[in-house]
Order: sequence, then structure tokens, then C-alpha cells
Amino acid sequence: MTIPTEEPNKVSCFSEYHPLRKVLVCEPRHMSIDEIINETQKHYADENIDKELAVKQHTAFVQSMRDHGIEVIPLPHVEEFPEQVFTRDIGFALGRQLFVSHMGRGIRQGEDNVLIRWLERNHYSFHNLQQNNIEGGDVMVDQDTVYVGVSGRTSKHAIHQLAALLPNCQVVAIPIDRAYLHLDCVFNVLSPTEALIFSPALHRDDLERLSRRYELIEVLKSEQFKMGTNVLSIGNKKVFSLPVNEQANRDLRSRGYDVIEVDFSEVIKSGGSFRCCTLPLIRGNQL
Repeated sequence: MTIPTEEPNKVSCFSEYHPLRKVLVCEPRHMSIDEIINETQKHYADENIDKELAVKQHTAFVQSMRDHGIEVIPLPHVEEFPEQVFTRDIGFALGRQLFVSHMGRGIRQGEDNVLIRWLERNHYSFHNLQQNNIEGGDVMVDQDTVYVGVSGRTSKHAIHQLAALLPNCQVVAIPIDRAYLHLDCVFNVLSPTEALIFSPALHRDDLERLSRRYELIEVLKSEQFKMGTNVLSIGNKKVFSLPVNEQANRDLRSRGYDVIEVDFSEVIKSGGSFRCCTLPLIRGNQL
């Protein structure tokens, strides 16, 4: 663990759905598809990313979060990291602990050092998970349960390492079809009783386990491709979602959710959406 010499700033994140108070983002100034990582990127590889439009959409998303009272902090963007916009992957807060990921692919290695420099400069304590590959898109918390996707980016060894650091939590490994990159591309907890899911990506036993805890809201295959599960909850049943995912948005609204629609169509070409683009530091009032 790295401990700053000054009194460290606090983190608090016990769920995916308590009110979001403070979050890290990174402007997609250098965003591009340089190395195909999933089917979404493969589909858009030839046309690639309109950086100016991606920045415009990201700016609108950030402003909307601020309009909802969320403190949004930008990380420095670095030209050599084309996927740095997906800040969720480079670190994650669980309870009152902050973890820095060990990135699973060469194209993303080095992003963790940018985060570490920011954390040290701003006096945050953190665990640096250096030994085994793990990325925050595979990590999802719901109170004393932490779900971790076994994917092409997160290994079983990393999950065992994380579990050892969380003795008061049940860490549940969920293998997913590696074509879908991260757990949050196919599963997302919305409340203590509800979750979005794209069931073809998970094993039957895991689906049965999750269905015993949550009402699972199925996302269409066409909308999973457009990151339909990758909404961002900001608390009080408010979620950010893409307007193109019409069925998912209808399903959410029918269950009483306030769906905040923001056009993120350029950003999702690189295979991530609102949850991927946010690293929560504080949710709720538990400090």
C-alpha cells in the first residue's frame, strides 16, 4: 500500500447505485481505435473515432453530471493512451479502499501510472495491484458483495488477490464470454433488487445465482452492442443511458427510473459507455 505523508483524502463506495458525489474522468482528446479489443471496435475500425465529436459528447456528459450536483475531476490526458477515457478500468473504490488496476493489455499499460501520480499528488491512499491482471470494468460492488468478471482482462489469480484484501466482503467470480471484454458490458447492478443483464454472455449457474438476488432486466443483443448495460447510476433511481437504447430505456422507466439520455454515440465506438468513463471516489454520505 502507498500512504501519502499528509492526511489522505477519503473514498467511499459501497454500491453501484448510492448517490454519486465525486468521480474521476478523462477527456477523450486522443481517443482512437489502434488495437481491436472487442466486436464494437472491430465494427468501427475503418471509420475510427471523430475526436472532436467524442470530446463534445464527453463534455456534455460531464456537464450533465455537474448539473446533478456531482463533483467531476479530470485526469490529465496523455497522447500515447488512446483509451484513457475509460477511467473505470484503471482503478476502483470498494468500501473505503482504493485500488489501482494492473492493466491487461499493452495498449493500456501505463495509464495506471498517470492515475498513481494524480493520487499521490492529491493525497489518496491506495493498493497497487501489481501482481496479476485486473481491470475495474470487471469489478462491481453491492454492499458486502463484490462481483468480479473473469475475462480477457481480469484473471482468477487477481480475484484471489483482491479477495485476500477484502476479508469482510464476499468476492464472487463471474466468468464471461471474452468477446464482451468486461463484466460491466454484460451486467450492471441498478439497485439492491434490480440489475441489467445480457444473459448469453454468462454461464447458466451464474445467471441462476444472480436471479436469486436481483430481478434481471434483459438487454437486447442489438442494444448490448451499443453498450445498453453500461449505464451509470447516480443515485435515487437516476441513470445515464444512450438514447439509441430505446428498449432498455423503456424497461428502466417502467420500473420507475429517471433515465437521463445523453448522446455518447462516438465514444461507444471504442467499446465503452457511461460506466466505463467514470471512476467513482465517493458515493452516498458514508465517510
